[in-house]
Amino acid sequence: MTNRFRRLPLRSRLALLTAVAVAVAVAVAAFACWFLTRQELTNALDQKLRDSVSPDRIERLIGLPCSSKPQTDDRLGPDPAGLQFVRENGDRCVIGSTAVKVTDADIAVAGGRQREVTRDGTTTTGRAVRVYTKEMLVRTGTGPPGTLTVSVSRPLDEVTDPLDTLALVMLLVAGIGVLGAGAAGLWIARTGLKPVDRLTEAVEHVARTEDLAVRIPAEGDDEIARLSRSFNSMTAALASSRERQQRLIADAGHELRTPLTSLRTNIELLARSEETGRPLPPADRKALMAGVKAQMTELAALIGDLQELSRPDALPGTGPLQVVALHEVAAAALERARLRGADLTIDASLGPWYVRGEAAALERTLVNLLDNAVKFSPSGGVVEVVLKEGQFTVRDHGPGIPDDELPHVFERFWRSPSARSMPGSGLGLSIVARTVQQSGGQVGLQPAPGGGTLAWLRLPGAPTPPPDLD
Repeated sequence: MTNRFRRLPLRSRLALLTAVAVAVAVAVAAFACWFLTRQELTNALDQKLRDSVSPDRIERLIGLPCSSKPQTDDRLGPDPAGLQFVRENGDRCVIGSTAVKVTDADIAVAGGRQREVTRDGTTTTGRAVRVYTKEMLVRTGTGPPGTLTVSVSRPLDEVTDPLDTLALVMLLVAGIGVLGAGAAGLWIARTGLKPVDRLTEAVEHVARTEDLAVRIPAEGDDEIARLSRSFNSMTAALASSRERQQRLIADAGHELRTPLTSLRTNIELLARSEETGRPLPPADRKALMAGVKAQMTELAALIGDLQELSRPDALPGTGPLQVVALHEVAAAALERARLRGADLTIDASLGPWYVRGEAAALERTLVNLLDNAVKFSPSGGVVEVVLKEGQFTVRDHGPGIPDDELPHVFERFWRSPSARSMPGSGLGLSIVARTVQQSGGQVGLQPAPGGGTLAWLRLPGAPTPPPDLD
């Protein structure tokens, strides 16, 4: 049953739940109304029975014929109430045409063990009646008052007939109410779920056409509006991600085309020389081989950078991190930089600083900053490196970076027009920015006083290792 209900459409489930809720509420209200009405009608009938047992009326009826069986007497009038006297032994003396079966409760009143009793009973003909039995003092003739047990009754039809009519009316009203509630619930469900339908159509459109430009109107602050805004944010993020991916692929293809074209040209020259049997002059052959080697090195570096950028951007603090001595990482990066800039003087001052991160990624970051300084420093120049209180700075004395180019230096594949003739992929600083951001730090480039460029990065940490390093 539960599985069948879950397979129903959402609007059908809402309409059904609304109808069931209204049905339960109407049923509870109808039962309470019926019960209270029954109680009031029964109390009114009991009050009529008590009012009919008055000494004057009983004294007027005592003189009428009395028998153990019902009898007809015109002197009784149109009063429908039955009257009989009950003795302690259970015998009855009936005045009128209604004889009620005597019960133990009536005998208890006749025996003086109870003062009065009100109960449901039946006549000798099987008709349901309401019975009131009471012991009372009645004057008989000219003698002193005597004690008699009087039992009067009235048909229960006075209660059950109105209750049956009320039950029928309530049943009709409840049925109409439930049907109306179901229709209203279905209408409300359709109206309330229209934004969900629009969202569903948008999702299906995106899945069918891969069109991420779809936007859903979001009005108000309810849950549907929040869902619409979340969907719009998701599609915008996906569109931005796809755009970056396409741009990365296009830029990578463009960057790969240059070394591949040059590499193919040089290899074709070498192959043609071998095929034609006309060897190249040793100097030309040496230059071609050096070019092939340089282009392969550039191609390998570019592929390595692309692989680095293709790694998922992990958020700071997720995944296992280790305590890294940044000054030791910087010393290793300096050794590599000195090999690449043998004609340069690199002055370094490295203070102790410990951070949480990945040693290999941090070393690659520092090497990239140092490589830029080495690349743009004039021959015989000086590169100044300082690590102090978590801030790592690299200052060169090269041509510097124009102010209009500074906002673009950390973009993927961006290269200054003046540096496009130099080796490089334009990905190094982009990798630096991502690694520093993942480590919770900051990085930037700015013109240095007196010329050149000052590159800096700051990483959170401490000058002493934390206890868990030991």
